[in-house]
Amino acid sequence: MNSDTKYFKKLGIGSFTELALLIPKSYENNFISKTPQLNQENSIEVKVLSTHRSPKALSIKFFSTSWNEKIDAVVFRPSAYHSKVFKAEETLHVKGKILWNNGYIQMQQPKVLKEINTIKTKYKTALPNAIVQKLVKKYLNVHNLEKEGLDSGSIENLLLLHFPTLHFVIDFFQNGYSKDIIKTLKFVEIYAYLKSLSKKSIKYKAKNRLDSNIKDFIKNLPFKLTGDQAKCIEEIKHDFRSDFAAKRLIMGDVGCGKTMVILASVVMAYPKRAVLMVPTTVLANQIYEETKRFLPLHVETTLVVQKSKKDEDLTKFDFIIGTHALLFRELPQFDLVMVDEQHRFGTAQRALIANLAKDRDKRAHFLQFSATPIPRTLSMMHSSLVDFSYIKELPFKKDIDTKIIRKTEFAKLLEHIKNEIKQNHQTIIVYPLVEESEMIDYQSIEEGRGFWEKNFKNVYVTFGKDKNKEEILKEFAKNGDILVSTTVIEVGISLPSLSTIVLVAPERLGLASLHQLRGRVSRNGLKGYCYLYTNLQNSKRLEDFCKTESGFDIAELDLKYREGGDMLKGVFQSGKSFEWFDMSEDEHILKKAKDKLEERG
Repeated sequence: MNSDTKYFKKLGIGSFTELALLIPKSYENNFISKTPQLNQENSIEVKVLSTHRSPKALSIKFFSTSWNEKIDAVVFRPSAYHSKVFKAEETLHVKGKILWNNGYIQMQQPKVLKEINTIKTKYKTALPNAIVQKLVKKYLNVHNLEKEGLDSGSIENLLLLHFPTLHFVIDFFQNGYSKDIIKTLKFVEIYAYLKSLSKKSIKYKAKNRLDSNIKDFIKNLPFKLTGDQAKCIEEIKHDFRSDFAAKRLIMGDVGCGKTMVILASVVMAYPKRAVLMVPTTVLANQIYEETKRFLPLHVETTLVVQKSKKDEDLTKFDFIIGTHALLFRELPQFDLVMVDEQHRFGTAQRALIANLAKDRDKRAHFLQFSATPIPRTLSMMHSSLVDFSYIKELPFKKDIDTKIIRKTEFAKLLEHIKNEIKQNHQTIIVYPLVEESEMIDYQSIEEGRGFWEKNFKNVYVTFGKDKNKEEILKEFAKNGDILVSTTVIEVGISLPSLSTIVLVAPERLGLASLHQLRGRVSRNGLKGYCYLYTNLQNSKRLEDFCKTESGFDIAELDLKYREGGDMLKGVFQSGKSFEWFDMSEDEHILKKAKDKLEERG
């Protein structure tokens, strides 16, 4: 294989299984047709009877020895080559489309065949077809595919795709791939992907085991942890006691109480140092406030945001909470690194976070928290890279009515908002854009804010690039009735009096984003309302969203309605999407592929 390594590299493949998945995009069937197949290409043996050249076409009369009858043929825009090859009395093998024209058989654009009774595979790759054909012929065989762990049925189907029979090709042109072939392609595709993931699964020795007692911390909390919180803490405790560094993703709906899991992890790590990095100053402040309320006093804690003192000695602290401002500070060593909503950080920032956890060949324990639950299928796929914990129970049962509304119901919406304000409840209006755009048939913040400011008191306005957004959010939390905003409020703002959220143009957002925005209301059991304001007359996707409350069910729905690659980008920063395997439907195939890999060890 060494001499062909450059070709494999150019094709972006690293195994014979991946080569087998580069299936032909089409087939050229050069088998002699026994009878005319109308409106299809036919290969036949002919004798040239006569030719007639006009400025735009070459008319040819053939006698088909295959069918024992005369055929009219025409070559449009002929070249000198055609006049030379189609000479009277010549016997040739030709191929062209057969039509029935005024009682006669006609062949369009006949081309001369050098080989007959063969099937040529046509590949569409970065390499010339002949090179791919050569690689396939050289490396795709039962022996090589068996060595990669594939079963005999899968191997037989894969080889049939690359070395097809006449029967297979005829059936392919008439009906496409059979169910059995598609099932094989789904299985082999996810099998190859899991296999490549397993190569990336490296366990590092932990810098230290973390095993401080947390019984007193849990006993002194002014509330009882939910079952899921307790289970998650036990899973982390088990990780921390291992000689290997933890790599765990903790997922839970908005308001599920992840902060208590973060604080329990800090207590378990003490007296070793822990760091938590979050995407916004608002969220950092919020967690810092909860830390002061619930963390034991002997655990020294500090907050690092853009406005923090740059010369503070961070080695004095046991727990450091910060935004990306942490990455511009002289940081001490950590034994526990935690990141909230990691996918909201850029690539360079994620690389720096990863460096916080390294110490030569050892690693800190690493916990990632996310309020965007990922589908079960994705969890199963990536379980070799990272462990998963789920917090599905909520400390407060959420009571949110979700409803699609249109322009005709706007007056009723205004009435509802006025009633909520009378009860000292707050409302957020989320617009799709800050400024007007001809591309979108909805108002922007700049167009819409005037209406709210004119008709209501205590209206606050902010958006992503607003330098004062964090101050405005704080002010709104204390004194506001209505906040006009973009999706900047998706993560990290605690608004206990928020009862209503209006999402303008909801069809422009993924269901996971809609769910996170909806999760801003009813944080402490307050009755909540989520209105989806749309110009669409019908949307099955939005209707399904209205009926679904669990973030985990929403994740499955989101997967169903959009490309899997998007979901992968969100959590694993990988754009992998599949040609055959469907993450929303093929969990049983994924399970079979995982079992097969585990069998091989």
